[in-house]
Amino acid sequence: MIPLEMILGSGFVGAGISLLAWAGADTWDVGLDFLERDFTEKFRRLRVRVKRLRAIILAWLGAVGAFFVFMWIALAMPVLGFVAAVILFCVPWYLVRRMARRRKEKIEDQLADSMVSLASAIKAGLSLPQSLEILADQSPRPISQEFQQMMTEYKLGKTLDEVLEETKDRLKSENFALFSAAMQASRASGGRLNDVIERIARSIREMQRLERKIQAETAQARSSSVYMALAPFMILAMYYFFVDPVSTMRLFTTIPGQFMLSMSLILDVMAYLWARKILNPDI
Repeated sequence: MIPLEMILGSGFVGAGISLLAWAGADTWDVGLDFLERDFTEKFRRLRVRVKRLRAIILAWLGAVGAFFVFMWIALAMPVLGFVAAVILFCVPWYLVRRMARRRKEKIEDQLADSMVSLASAIKAGLSLPQSLEILADQSPRPISQEFQQMMTEYKLGKTLDEVLEETKDRLKSENFALFSAAMQASRASGGRLNDVIERIARSIREMQRLERKIQAETAQARSSSVYMALAPFMILAMYYFFVDPVSTMRLFTTIPGQFMLSMSLILDVMAYLWARKILNPDI
């Protein structure tokens, strides 16, 4: 039989959450709008179409809230449950953002070779739209997808300048922004476009060389940051199984212990993210 205290506690928690949601309806709408816009932008950069995105976000928020209530009522871990729920709430945003950044980096790696091919096609006597169409057919993914969309929009009636501006806004790539500005300036002034593109391609390749050098020199430090982030969990497990199980369990069963675990978890995540930020500099 379910204890009366658990039933009353669950009822009060549900009533409190419902009252909070009703009182802050406008704030919730603003927050949901922000999340929907941010996820929509990231999925657009990933070229992924997600239907009913708002419903998915609400379902995820409901699942995170249910997890927090379970940790609070069933396991008597309100503090640790709250911190874990916040981290779970941030995980999808972090993963989607990471995938969008990786796709952007891959496009930037492929951009220099595509620019060299574009310059060769222009030097061979093809027009700029014809050269871009060749790149759309022959370039590797994912940059070929961007060239294909550019050519589709161009054939639908948009000017080449409009297509370049929209692609620049969609990719958020500094290298492509430089490429776009150079093409627009060269077309406006009547300069030799292939020479301009070749010079930009050499500059991009030099920046990529420096980035790869930094990545190689910091590879060991990045691995060490992962091990350091996992070390507290390994030490906690070692203390529980081999050193002092009773005292270790108090970290989970008492409020002061949960505060200590929560602060340790927050600091551990912050240290890992800070290390990743330091070890991935932008050139």
